[in-house]
Amino acid sequence: MTSRRRLTAAVAALAATALALTGCATGSDASTASGSGDKKFAGQTLTVEMISSHEGAAKWLAAEFKKETGATIKPVIVPYDEIGSKIALDQQSGANTIDAAAPWYVSLGDLAADGAIQDLSSWIKDDKALDTSDFIPSIYDAYSKVGDKRYGLPFDGDTHVLFYNKEILARNGIANPPKTWDEYLADVKTITANEGAKGVYGAAVFGQKSPLILGASYANRLAGFGGEFLDKSGKPALDSEAAVEAAQALVDVNTYALPTPAETDFGAGNSAWFAGKVGFIENWTDLGVRSEDPSSDSTVAGKWGVVTLPVGGSNTTPRASLVAGFTWVITANTKKADLAKAFIQFATSSETNAKLLVASPPTGIDPNRKSSLEDATYGKDFPEIQKVNETTLQGTLAWPTGEHATELAQVLTDGLAKLLAGQGGTAKQTMDDIQKKWESILK
Repeated sequence: MTSRRRLTAAVAALAATALALTGCATGSDASTASGSGDKKFAGQTLTVEMISSHEGAAKWLAAEFKKETGATIKPVIVPYDEIGSKIALDQQSGANTIDAAAPWYVSLGDLAADGAIQDLSSWIKDDKALDTSDFIPSIYDAYSKVGDKRYGLPFDGDTHVLFYNKEILARNGIANPPKTWDEYLADVKTITANEGAKGVYGAAVFGQKSPLILGASYANRLAGFGGEFLDKSGKPALDSEAAVEAAQALVDVNTYALPTPAETDFGAGNSAWFAGKVGFIENWTDLGVRSEDPSSDSTVAGKWGVVTLPVGGSNTTPRASLVAGFTWVITANTKKADLAKAFIQFATSSETNAKLLVASPPTGIDPNRKSSLEDATYGKDFPEIQKVNETTLQGTLAWPTGEHATELAQVLTDGLAKLLAGQGGTAKQTMDDIQKKWESILK
């Protein structure tokens, strides 16, 4: 997230091109609507900002919403780590080219504080058609609520689970996937020792310095060891025993992972997985859908399994890690709030979520609804994935979402990157340092 103080210099440059971009965002619902009933939005255009991995979902949503309402959805596709700053800059500069967007849920507090998105509390509370009781509870609150206000509705559930290559495990005498992080480390060591010379490694570990990449790998272990980012009083809890154990677990596997973890992002890790070059990968549940799809150039179709994230330390209950997750919001200055609400209701509905989960080509969307965890088609096509998603009903680890949350995530990621590079001292020293920085930020 770019803060208000850092936006000033960029505003002038963006404003220079605003006239060329604002055509799709001008005019009110009333002045551009045509028809009536289901087609009252026919002829209108809604500009929505989405991340690159949701491009398939954007095409599906645009086509289906056009059929249903006659309105045109114009997606603006941006890198996942830029969407929050682009929303804020677009609104604060006065360009106002974006009507709705699906940013990382962690950025909600900062976007709200910057005045870039609307408070949707009243609409969400009063509109029964939204069927909010069907949202997975742990996802619903984490992905929509900041304090006592709601700023959006969950779109992409995005929980991490552990995928494994059955053939690689079998070749290395591993009968069952690991249940603990210690077992995971032992299995990774075995595979790399036996097959590393042939270009096959125990695991692909996402280690590139980004909260959604390295931060996600840490969050998976923090969830497994039973830790939290903040305690019940809202104070940072990154100096806890569980937090330190999670950091050490990441250090321990670094040596045996696909080279080199510090450069491994989603593209590199997923490519190695699809090529059958890694035994394990922590990933979103839609990876299973993509593993079976010909457009992914996958060589692992029918050869993979999936389980919940391992546990560690004193924790014995698997927990879902809400490492990414994306939420539909409405920008502060749009003149198309009614159309944006209609689109968000459609995009987050139980029917749409169920269809996006199994669509071909894959859309990259994970469950956000309880009904999706019982959907017959999803259960028939991908029963293992549907089952591991049920972990979200038992307890989850979510990132903080208040003001400064994006800064907190980056501080954590920077500290972990130094630790893995051998520049941060011990795991305990690293986490103690991050704890102090978080305390200072949150005062």
